[in-house]
Amino acid sequence: MNEIVIAAAQLRCVAGDIEKNLQRHLETARQAALHGVDLLLFPELSLTGYEPDLADSLAITLQDPRLSLLRDSAMKYQMTLVCGAPLRSSDADALYIGAIVFAPDGTLYSYTKQHLHGTEKSIFTAGQGGPLLSISQHQIGLAICADILAPSHPQHAAECGATIYAAGVLISEKSYPVESAMLQSYAEQHRMVVMLSNHCAPTGGWQPAGQSAIWDETGRAIVVASAHEDAFVVARSTEAGWVGEAHLLPLAH
Repeated sequence: MNEIVIAAAQLRCVAGDIEKNLQRHLETARQAALHGVDLLLFPELSLTGYEPDLADSLAITLQDPRLSLLRDSAMKYQMTLVCGAPLRSSDADALYIGAIVFAPDGTLYSYTKQHLHGTEKSIFTAGQGGPLLSISQHQIGLAICADILAPSHPQHAAECGATIYAAGVLISEKSYPVESAMLQSYAEQHRMVVMLSNHCAPTGGWQPAGQSAIWDETGRAIVVASAHEDAFVVARSTEAGWVGEAHLLPLAH
């Protein structure tokens, strides 16, 4: 097994305040770098909070100058960051729920959510997904929230060679038992490590469950975060298998 250190963050996002949320992402990346993290995953729409009603006014493109801070962070720490945001297409005729990937070489690109849920369908356009990430000879397939409800989604990632399936989500307290069990089953079924990065404080009228988690290829829980604290969970590959740890983040100022 090629060594890799992966982490899933859970944050209290400030509704509609990209600047404050951006600073929180940068601090999380700084903390994760202290633990040698190679891949840091954030929840769905983490840069704005899960606020579909605000998405049209908050939507960004990959050319947004504010993203340069995250790009610089990824390069500085040689860490791949995956951050959530409402994304406007280049011709401005579509709005997506996106995950922006910041690579250590300074490149950035997007994954767009393919399976929309509920009222999202009246606001957003279904996306096209995106390419697998390649980190330390591991292939990572991305997912955003309701993508995980379609079993064909992780199956397709596995068929394309993914060894890690990374889902940035908003899962409520009510839905967490069922949806976390689904992710655990995908790990076992497809022999993939599965990452869950969830919100941990109210956003968009939802009460998220927190409990960001990482499962190994057998479905064993490597590490699970607490329910309502800003934190990140880390899993590192070793010759003896995966080992995990959870770290609380300092309170936001």
